[in-house]
Amino acid sequence: MNENTIEKTRIRQRAVGALVQVLLYAFLLLMALIVLFPFYWMVISSLKTLDEYRMSVPTFFPRRVMLSNYADAFTTANLGRLFLNTMYVGIVSTLLSLVITILSAFAFARLEFKGKNALFGALLATMMIPGELFTITNYSTVTKLGWMNTYTVLIVPFLVSVFYIYLLRQNFMQIPDELYLAAKVDGTGDFKYLLKVMIPLSLPTLISITILKMMGAWNSYIWPRLVANDEKHRMITNGLRNAFTETTGDVNYPVQMAAVALVSLPLFLVFIFLRKYIMKGVSRSGIKG
Repeated sequence: MNENTIEKTRIRQRAVGALVQVLLYAFLLLMALIVLFPFYWMVISSLKTLDEYRMSVPTFFPRRVMLSNYADAFTTANLGRLFLNTMYVGIVSTLLSLVITILSAFAFARLEFKGKNALFGALLATMMIPGELFTITNYSTVTKLGWMNTYTVLIVPFLVSVFYIYLLRQNFMQIPDELYLAAKVDGTGDFKYLLKVMIPLSLPTLISITILKMMGAWNSYIWPRLVANDEKHRMITNGLRNAFTETTGDVNYPVQMAAVALVSLPLFLVFIFLRKYIMKGVSRSGIKG
């Protein structure tokens, strides 16, 4: 090959590489627009009047910005009470779930007892059972216990997560055994070793579990609606369902969209500022089995 042919080949390769990059970024931009458009539509709909919202030809920007829809949404749906209920259930259930997850993961990762692997395999097998079956059996159980319309029924049934136990157990198993053996030689007990060594080293995974558990409690809909849909214990997702239906049967959609935007804002901020912890915690698990 002469130098001209080699140069033409290089130019062609660079052109193909540039074209691939352009197509890739165009595809990513298109996917981003598809994902973000519903959020954009939610925000602009929350700023419209009801008459503009009902127009046969939709507008892509409000002709008259109605910031008062957000104030109306907060008072109409009693969002303050709904926020407090959801935060209480989310914080309490997350703290209790973390305690159960940490102790269970430590037992399966470090302690030696008869039938450990069989028991852990049985727990993993429960992940293949559809969640709807748990809903049916849990509903029957809490009804017999008399827990209906209480905070207990919103917190206790889903404290144990096999997935979180598995995630943290895998992370614990990546900690070198030499640290555990050295701690035992120095006379350090298992509980102290867990607090002083394993939890600090597994902090990214614990942060991920905390965030995911809080988001799960925030987004929970079916279970709270089944067992605690009274005014005192209603969660935020259920509170938005019929709060904006007027006596005539019409729904004030702009105000409802404003309420949905307010409810979505905390989750959006959590994802924006804490996404690195979620990715880091999940990526550090599942390497060593």
